[in-house]
Amino acid sequence: MRLTQELDARTPVTRWKPYAVSAVAVATSAVLGGAAVDPHSDWYRALRKPPWQPPGWAFGLVWTPLYATIAWAGGHALSRTHGAERRALAVGLGANLALNTAWNWAFFARRSPAAGVVGTVLLDLSNLLLVRRMHRSDPYGARVLAPYAAWCAFATALNVDIARRNAG
Repeated sequence: MRLTQELDARTPVTRWKPYAVSAVAVATSAVLGGAAVDPHSDWYRALRKPPWQPPGWAFGLVWTPLYATIAWAGGHALSRTHGAERRALAVGLGANLALNTAWNWAFFARRSPAAGVVGTVLLDLSNLLLVRRMHRSDPYGARVLAPYAAWCAFATALNVDIARRNAG
């Protein structure tokens, strides 16, 4: 029975399943989060923004490869873990993606830069925990997440500045 399980673990479907699950989760997060974003709304255009904010087109240019790296790193790490460790990593990744999605709804749908600050700080904490957890089983996958964590930290600074400029 054990030999059968080991051989089964080597089938192409089994090898790619963690990547597929991760990719579907990331794509779902991107679509659900993107549904809240309207950078052309009168509300968003009226916000006072810092001069160092990137142009609007840059966000799509950055997020597309970041989402791809999150999906790949998640699949890579999940394929290298088992049992309780795999479940904990999957929960951590899912929570991170939920926070990623929630930020869009807090900032854009609620039209609240202050709520966005709360969301992005929680996302930054989640990124640290996810990278740390992933590093235990897959240091390479954890390193692949570094640009995502760095961009989110930049987004936090940007969100804080926007909230400060538009308070009261």
